[in-house]
Amino acid sequence: MIASEHQPDPRRVSLFRQVVAQPVLRRLLPAMALSALGDGMSAVAVAWLALRLAGEGHRGYAVGAAVAAYTLPGAVGAIVLTKPLRRRSGAQLLAADAALRAVALAAIPILYAFGLLKLPSYVALLAASSVLHGWGISGRYTMVAEHLPEELQRTGNALLSTFDMSSLIVGPLLVGLIVAVADPSVAIAADAASFAVLALVAGSLAGTRTDRTAADEAADEPEHPHGHGFRVISSTPALAGLLALTWLYFFLYGPVEVALPLYVVDSLHGSAGLFGLFWAVFGIGAVTGTVVAGTLRRLPLWPTLLLAVIGWGAALLPLGLLDSVPVVLASFAIGGLVFGPYNALSASIFQKQSPRADLSQVLAARGALTVLAAPLGAALGGPLVARLGAAHTFLASGVATIVVGVAAVIVIGVRKNRPAADSVSR
Repeated sequence: MIASEHQPDPRRVSLFRQVVAQPVLRRLLPAMALSALGDGMSAVAVAWLALRLAGEGHRGYAVGAAVAAYTLPGAVGAIVLTKPLRRRSGAQLLAADAALRAVALAAIPILYAFGLLKLPSYVALLAASSVLHGWGISGRYTMVAEHLPEELQRTGNALLSTFDMSSLIVGPLLVGLIVAVADPSVAIAADAASFAVLALVAGSLAGTRTDRTAADEAADEPEHPHGHGFRVISSTPALAGLLALTWLYFFLYGPVEVALPLYVVDSLHGSAGLFGLFWAVFGIGAVTGTVVAGTLRRLPLWPTLLLAVIGWGAALLPLGLLDSVPVVLASFAIGGLVFGPYNALSASIFQKQSPRADLSQVLAARGALTVLAAPLGAALGGPLVARLGAAHTFLASGVATIVVGVAAVIVIGVRKNRPAADSVSR
């Protein structure tokens, strides 16, 4: 008893510090944070460069095509490349995705500098950069599951989401400064450089003993038919329902990315700096929500996810009804607060309820569909903005998202009450 009094109470040690202390993740996390910052810059730069390349009258379509191309082919790659990639470890998947991103994105500023970049070639390069992105997402969360005990996996997921959301605070502000003195292609060049760093670090980890052990475990798995990850999800009602909810949630988010730059320019008469400020306040809210979700282990997963869906839809309504800059910025920040924790918490459910041997395939299948959702929504956003205007697109997306969230609450309530009703009938 005397000795134990001198031992630190594990409950008092920061959960995030325990995640960072893991040797493999300690080497990898800084590179992942850097690449997240690069992607945070591209969240603004991709759309803004599309606006520069588009002709008058086609801006909505140009932004929708660019935003969709930056992620949409990742869904195809996640399905088509199952056989060669399913046995790869998390580090190998992450390195492959980062290397392809770096090469394809680096070509954009080079062509732009020589006046050779046109909208079709721009969209094609963005599409090429995203072919392995579904597997890259799988690699991120597979590494969390490979290197952390179950009780720390939610915190590990939250830390990854914190990187993504923090990048939306700093990245867009940096783009605003870059555009003021140069052009959006410089920000895309920085994104390419950040992925090059991630590719080098993840590639160096791909040969470690721990990584070889993970690869050996994958090699020992029985050979599964094509699309096994989707079969696992479809046979697990909770995962199938969560994937359906997530797909609709991200799909309805897609038009927001198209509408926002046009809303800033046309409705608010703002600049790239104001556009960046929208994403910055969103990121501040998202980081706050994600850190809270990662720290509170007892936070109920499903109620929090449903709150995120309904809350995000409600936060979009002021953008559809008002044009007061302080009010809509505050609303977008609140939207980030509820939107931020969603991905980390939904990934935790998949990690908990998926068979260990099938985890990378299940996560890749999840990534294939979730990566597909937002770009399809963005592709729809182009015609929507052209027909309805940016403000009414926000309103339509917000109302539809609230309807989806309420429907999910009703479905879950019915499923929970059904066993009790069945037992009474017996």
